[in-house]
Amino acid sequence: MKLGVVGMVSGDFRAFTSEQMASVRALQFTGIGFHIEIDGFLEITDEVCSQFNRFMASENLDVVQFGILYEECLFDPDDGVTESVTAKINRGLEIGRQIDAHVCLIRAGSLNPDGPWTPHRDNYLPGNIERLIGTLKPIARKAESEGVTVVMETHTISILDTPETCRKVVDAVGSKNLGLVMDAVNQFQTHRQVYNSADRLNHIFDVMGRVAPVAHIKDIKVDQELVVHFDETVPGEGELDIGLMLRRFDAFHPEGYGLIEHLPMSEIPLAAQNVRRIAAENGVSIHRR
Repeated sequence: MKLGVVGMVSGDFRAFTSEQMASVRALQFTGIGFHIEIDGFLEITDEVCSQFNRFMASENLDVVQFGILYEECLFDPDDGVTESVTAKINRGLEIGRQIDAHVCLIRAGSLNPDGPWTPHRDNYLPGNIERLIGTLKPIARKAESEGVTVVMETHTISILDTPETCRKVVDAVGSKNLGLVMDAVNQFQTHRQVYNSADRLNHIFDVMGRVAPVAHIKDIKVDQELVVHFDETVPGEGELDIGLMLRRFDAFHPEGYGLIEHLPMSEIPLAAQNVRRIAAENGVSIHRR
């Protein structure tokens, strides 16, 4: 497998600098991920993408993950909402193809007006999975026509809340160009699962592994509260069996990228060091491009 990072470069890719890329390479990452707000896509022309490609050609780094950010819900009951966001995502896929991104990242969203990563009881109403699938099918067809891969983010608070639900949606869409992110931490729901993380990881990979071509590498820790609350932490510093995760991902996708994410800059060097050490201890080769 290969190792990349999300968060060392961020925002408008037109403003990325060689100094930023040198910092990424200094930690021996070979790829980057970044996000951009969908409402800014109209300003990204073909020439902007060409200029970015010329810049990246001399930086010796892969664009692994191009995140398409939006607030809309892909299973909103208003057809106008889903049609509008689909058109924007489709433009994002065109940009993803133009900048040679390995995957374009999207999310299902939520019916909660407070944002796409907030829970809402109506997310689980009968028919919403089918509505999500209906929105994703034309997006998948667009991905096929552009020759790009779309991966969906998953989380226990979202409509994509279990490995089984995630796989059901991917199988129902039925496109090799639409899959999932292997963000295993997002699929832990109970303390027992966390404290026996190997069992949960094996189940997640058994169900989702084949259709999740990129991984997010992070760890999980348990808060000492009276309600269920887990926090992300530096890989190797929490409860997750990182070695097992790396072995399982590498077995499915030996040329795939694992991306370290959601860390402040000050903690990324330790994360990279830990992941490389744990990979070596588990016979997983982290190789160059």
